[in-house]
Amino acid sequence: MFAIEWIDLVILVLASYRLTRLIVFDEITSFIRSPFLMVSYQENDAGQLIESIEFKGKGFRNWVGRLLSCHWCVGIWTSFGIVLLYMYFPAFYPLLLILAVAGAAAFIQSKSEY
Repeated sequence: MFAIEWIDLVILVLASYRLTRLIVFDEITSFIRSPFLMVSYQENDAGQLIESIEFKGKGFRNWVGRLLSCHWCVGIWTSFGIVLLYMYFPAFYPLLLILAVAGAAAFIQSKSEY
């Protein structure tokens, strides 16, 4: 059975959290999403912005768009990749650590907004 230290598990969780947010939400990775979906915002009567997602194409392209719009779905795949990197490519540990620190910072920042 595979054993993992608690601190490594925390690092993997935070790295997966940050990578998922990077892929699904961050503007810097919009080039990954743009061939598959288009996001627009419209203001409702209460002045709130409502997100609207339009999936492009059919078949595989549409499926990828739906995948990229779902943080739960992308989270499964990023977690899978993060664990594989941790288990089989130890040279990537510094990258996982950077993602984990960024994930912790993003989480703290999101909870400190008012």
